[in-house]
Amino acid sequence: MITYFTWSEFNNSVEHIANKCKSLELSGIYGVPRGGLCLAVALSHKLEINLISEPKNNSLIVDDVYETGITLTTFKDIKGAMFFVLFSKVKPTWWNTVFISKKSEWIVFPWENTLNSKNDRNEYIKKRGLG
Repeated sequence: MITYFTWSEFNNSVEHIANKCKSLELSGIYGVPRGGLCLAVALSHKLEINLISEPKNNSLIVDDVYETGITLTTFKDIKGAMFFVLFSKVKPTWWNTVFISKKSEWIVFPWENTLNSKNDRNEYIKKRGLG
């Protein structure tokens, strides 16, 4: 199943996350490359907080999708950090999410090349041995 996430949905998600984080004293916003970069830039503008090139204490760390947790877990022990993803494929425990999606759902973000989305999904399935 392929889901196309729109710019409008993205903008609403930025609003949602910004509202949850606006009262926090954040040292910066870090976007996990590549998926979290668009979200980090949008939140940086919205919250008027610096975009940072590496996560640090009391920062907001964002990504597009939490699937296996491998990426975000590497930052889990950063003191005072807040974590947000747009989509989580498992129920959040120590991170926050805007949406919970099915493990089988392939999400195409508005900044991605939609013409390649089926090929990207098939390559992903092949690499993970899911097909």
